[in-house]
Amino acid sequence: MLQPAPPVALEVSTSQRDPYDGIAAMAPPLLLQYWEVVLRWKLIIIGIVLTALVGGLVTTLLMTPQYAAKARIAVSREPQNFTKVEGVDAGRSGRGDLEFYQTQYSLLEARSLAIRIVKELRLATDEGFFDANGVSNFGNSAVFGSKGEAVSAGERKRREELAATLLLENIEIRPIRGSALIDVKYTSASPQLSAKIANSWIEQFIASSMDRRFAQTSDARKFLENRLADLRARLEKSERDAITYASEKGIVSISKSESEGGKTQVQQTLAASDLEALNNALVEATAERIGAESKAKQSAAGAAFEAMANPAVTALRQRRAEAAAEYAKLMVQFEPGYPAARALAEQIAVLDSSVAREESRIRTAKNAVQSSEYSAALSRERQLASRVNELKARFDVQQRDNVQYTIYQREADNNRKLYDAILQRYTELGVAGVGADNIAIVDLAEIPEGPSAPSLPLNLALALLVGLGLAAATTLALDQVDEGLRDPSQVSRLLQVPMLGSVPDVEDEDALALLGDAKSILSEAYLSVRSNLAFSTDHGVPRAFMVTSTRPAEGKSTTSFALALILSRTGKKVVIIDADMRSPSIHKFFNTKNDMGLSNFLAGDNDWQRLMVAPQVKGLSLLTAGPTPPSAAELLSSDRMVILIRQLLEVYDHVVIDSPPILGLADAPLLSRAVEGCVFVAEAEGVALRGIKGSLGRLQSVHAHVFGVVLTKLKNRHAGYGYGYGYGYGYGDSDGAATAGK
Repeated sequence: MLQPAPPVALEVSTSQRDPYDGIAAMAPPLLLQYWEVVLRWKLIIIGIVLTALVGGLVTTLLMTPQYAAKARIAVSREPQNFTKVEGVDAGRSGRGDLEFYQTQYSLLEARSLAIRIVKELRLATDEGFFDANGVSNFGNSAVFGSKGEAVSAGERKRREELAATLLLENIEIRPIRGSALIDVKYTSASPQLSAKIANSWIEQFIASSMDRRFAQTSDARKFLENRLADLRARLEKSERDAITYASEKGIVSISKSESEGGKTQVQQTLAASDLEALNNALVEATAERIGAESKAKQSAAGAAFEAMANPAVTALRQRRAEAAAEYAKLMVQFEPGYPAARALAEQIAVLDSSVAREESRIRTAKNAVQSSEYSAALSRERQLASRVNELKARFDVQQRDNVQYTIYQREADNNRKLYDAILQRYTELGVAGVGADNIAIVDLAEIPEGPSAPSLPLNLALALLVGLGLAAATTLALDQVDEGLRDPSQVSRLLQVPMLGSVPDVEDEDALALLGDAKSILSEAYLSVRSNLAFSTDHGVPRAFMVTSTRPAEGKSTTSFALALILSRTGKKVVIIDADMRSPSIHKFFNTKNDMGLSNFLAGDNDWQRLMVAPQVKGLSLLTAGPTPPSAAELLSSDRMVILIRQLLEVYDHVVIDSPPILGLADAPLLSRAVEGCVFVAEAEGVALRGIKGSLGRLQSVHAHVFGVVLTKLKNRHAGYGYGYGYGYGYGDSDGAATAGK
């Protein structure tokens, strides 16, 4: 007996493959793939879009009309400061405009501002406000009951928080690009309320801005108050130390002045003033002494001069001159002895004696006065000189003490200067921000005349977009869930396995009848598969191969029968074995019974010729599955299947095995040991891609060679891609094959 050839598991080279196979596996354009997805799920897409449009229409009709009121303000980068007094943040003018305006936008949307408006307008007690913002039947209690009794603070707080939340949800801050203008728009179901809140929003924003400015100055003032108190104590202590030291050292300031630096300069002290006065007096006394001494030296001439100038002496001399004149007149007429002349001579002598006596008295008095003046001047000069020397010593000591006194005075001056500066800044902060304002109201909100929402065209457009989005998401999700192979181009791309061909879905037509017609599309499709299969090995169509699939009902048995039938038409002797002993079906194609078959041979019956069914088609024989064994896997695990194939190949040209499906069974991997390879059948849009990959993985794990994939039950919409090229090539090959068979 001849030894059978071992199973062939050769990779197919590029030169051995059908040149049209690559074209058939080429993926369709991406847009066309999307279009096919749309066509596949068009009813769901239309349903979702229509539902969305109807929902948008119904929602628009049921929505409460909303009224939007808009106010506009201008926020300047630099505030207008009418008082010319800088605030605490005056040094921050270098910040960027982007940071500044972004801060303003955030402040306009701050929750604290919303709470401020809630309290200002008392919105927590306004049920109309809640109704206008879509909140009705808010709790069972108002802030104040019907009889005016106050409810808990927690309830009030809860309503205020809800009101603030509603304000923030319905307010819109919209800056105008390229300007300092900001629009504040509020939307509610009440036009009056919308305008009221929009206007209150900008008013409270301005007020809160002022409050923040005052809060900043208030903090600064508190700090300066503490600083002033500390400086005041330091100033008082330094001044007290200076005065105490001056008192202890006897430093008495006569006059003081302040320089440009604010420092106190002592112009003159009491000791200096006394020393200056005594020195001046000493200079005067010295001058007087010198004058008295000079007068004493000139006393004789002075005495004579004074005597001549004395009125008494002058009068006596005048009388003597008159007497001498009368005496000379008498001497002209009379002799000296003349009584009258003698009387005049005696009178002249008396007058001369009186003149001499008076001059002597004047000279004596003058000398005494000059001597007394000189003595007094000398004594005064000596006393003043002694006093000046004493004051000089005292002044020297005071000058040394004045150094420390100056230090005390300088410290007091510094403390006073710092105290005055902080006191001035403290006073300025009291008015800082009063005249500074960088926010101006441009337009106040007016009561809107018509609703701003809902807009039916806009809502329908949005509904359409939402519907299309949901439809796209749904179809993509369904398309991902439906992971089956949909077109032949996916086989090579996703499975990395050659594409042998695609078989159209014949729907309600009789597949056996179509296979019996060599010109039918089904026959042409399998002829194309057979042609491509001929390029899978170096010796043409494999002599022994099995046909399997992932699960039942994918067209595995039909493919086995069709390939066996096509091979028999080419003049080959072909045997088809129904190895699906669990669920046999090939005998139905031949309209015969399944009394004996493969299971009998595997169980020990060596006469396989007896088990063969008489052929009804020329060149085609059948070995049915036979009775169902207790364990098909145990029978297939023996070497008898290999022996059977070896013996059949001695008689037949080709052995086609209809294998059980792979999913959950060990039969197909066991059968792969006895054949050259296998043809894998996959139903279009059938088993999920991961299931197909798992089945191929099981075959590859036992080193089974997969010749390729046959895609069955392909819908007509995919015929232009995958089936068309396969059909064209298969039709030509079928012609040739038929001719050869003849």
